Amino acid sequence: MKAASLSFGALGCAEPLSAGEPGSAANMLSIPPGAQMGSLDPFVRKTAEHSTQELSFLHDRFASLDAWKREARGKIHELLRYDPPPCAPDAEVVERVDCGDHVRERICFNTTPDLRVPACLLLPKGEKQRRPAVVALHDHGGFFVWGKEKVVDQENEHASLTEFKRRCYGGRSYASELARRGYVVMVIDMFYWGERRMLLAADPPAWREPPEMSEEDVKAFNVRSGAGSSLLATGLFEAGVTWSGVMFLDDIRTVDYLVTRPEVDPERIGCCGLSVGGFRSAWLAGLDPRIRAAVVVGWMCAAGEMLESKLTSIGPWKTVPGLYRYMDLPDVVSMAVPGALMTIQGTQDKLFTTEGVKAAFDKIAQVYKKAGAQDRYEGVTYDGPHEFNLAMQEKAFAWLDRWLKT
Repeated sequence: MKAASLSFGALGCAEPLSAGEPGSAANMLSIPPGAQMGSLDPFVRKTAEHSTQELSFLHDRFASLDAWKREARGKIHELLRYDPPPCAPDAEVVERVDCGDHVRERICFNTTPDLRVPACLLLPKGEKQRRPAVVALHDHGGFFVWGKEKVVDQENEHASLTEFKRRCYGGRSYASELARRGYVVMVIDMFYWGERRMLLAADPPAWREPPEMSEEDVKAFNVRSGAGSSLLATGLFEAGVTWSGVMFLDDIRTVDYLVTRPEVDPERIGCCGLSVGGFRSAWLAGLDPRIRAAVVVGWMCAAGEMLESKLTSIGPWKTVPGLYRYMDLPDVVSMAVPGALMTIQGTQDKLFTTEGVKAAFDKIAQVYKKAGAQDRYEGVTYDGPHEFNLAMQEKAFAWLDRWLKT
């Protein structure tokens, strides 16, 4: 079964959103499997069957990795409809906090002349040397009040954020853990999250100051933001760009900034993320050849299976119009080859189908085999839900250590 022009977003982590929220389990169950689009379903599926995926490396006409990547990346950048001029990051350190074994810098930098992005940069203490670096990419989770703070230790952490980390990350701030293990780590707020969240003039004053928000405020803000995301995606499309293009370029420009730092070895940069963070990790690894090792957690599936029964797992903010005509998500992430790639998926993850995950894993493995780099890909499954638990994290850290520390 082939799929239409799709790419992916995510909802929730270890547990679904509350019933009645956009993307909640209750709303998902209201759509019978196999009939997601009702009477229009046959047309969409038939249209999808015309897709040739002609830019997959598994196509017979591709023998050269370089030629394939050049053509495929060129087409993707065209589909993203977002090509702002390059600019200097003009970074400013807003705050510097001694965290014991590492220092946390809160910085702001430009990814485009029109976007200034807040971020955390975690710098291990010890001997001055160029260290391996990881771009840590936070999730969607239906949880918009915070972005980078989801994976970075915070003083006086809000109870809602602590509970979110417990459900999604085993209670650990994995970016801070990587810093403790000797990596320079950078985490930005994704567009629409954290300090870049959408605020309206009529919003309660507390919504502008997350430490002042009650747990009910946090829930209400997350519901509002979930409902408003489609409207913003429409606005971006009407403005002539894609939300995915904005997101992916921010992540690439994060690497641009990292390589300017004297603490970073530009030959040893990796990326890692859960859910939409995993989705972002897949695209960053595929589009940026400076990524030498990547871990994609909780977001790898063949598009055909998403069209079959999991459209409710896809958000318009992640759509790359026309993508499936040329390639699928496993083809995109496979452009990381010969860079090292690990994909991790929970077998009880309700956002995907077992068949779709297996098809994606198998396709990546075939690409790596054709490229003669089969030892640089590993697909891993855990008997668990949509999360990045401690066991998964240890597996991911060992993979990054193997390819970035040796």
